[in-house]
Amino acid sequence: MERGLKLSDNSDLLKEPSQFRRLVGRLIYLTVSRPDITYAVHVLSRFMHQPRRLHMDAALRVVRYLKSAPGQGLFFSSSSDFKLRAYCDSDWAGCPLTRRSTSGYCVFLGSSLISWRSKRQKTVSLSSAEAEYRAMTGVCCELTWLRCLLKDLGFTHHEPALLYCDNKAALHIAANPVFHERTRHIEMDCHYVRDKIQDGSVITRYIVS
Repeated sequence: MERGLKLSDNSDLLKEPSQFRRLVGRLIYLTVSRPDITYAVHVLSRFMHQPRRLHMDAALRVVRYLKSAPGQGLFFSSSSDFKLRAYCDSDWAGCPLTRRSTSGYCVFLGSSLISWRSKRQKTVSLSSAEAEYRAMTGVCCELTWLRCLLKDLGFTHHEPALLYCDNKAALHIAANPVFHERTRHIEMDCHYVRDKIQDGSVITRYIVS
């Protein structure tokens, strides 16, 4: 998808919307093995009800990208340190229609990418720190589930997982046990992330975006 593109309802409706729906459905299937198109397909899937010409053009751009890079895929190394690392981010108020933010994360086991997601948040975030913190909550849930899954498979992680975030305010909230009027509305997310930090299953790190 073109960098910085914000899809909206400012173009003509498609005469045959079923073509767009079938195309996006196939692209959703491809995201299982092509994480590089996950965000673009996530955005396109928002317009399944009333697709427009602009949306179809953006979907065809994804198809052209896939055709030009058929060899892109996931590489799983035979040698790995089996350490969990996760990166999370969000675009604050990125949706021009609802002003909801989109959370995204990817999780690595050693050098291998094993989990990824892009999803629009359920509520409107009042600050970039809140949007980033909700993204941290999502990836903390994923890390907790992956640690349990690996334990069932015989791989016990004694070291905490590393969680990288590019928002200093969100990291400060995670380390600060005091809630005030600006963070009270995200108190549940704060408690969840802080519990994972305190029990040693997750360590947060700042990463320059």
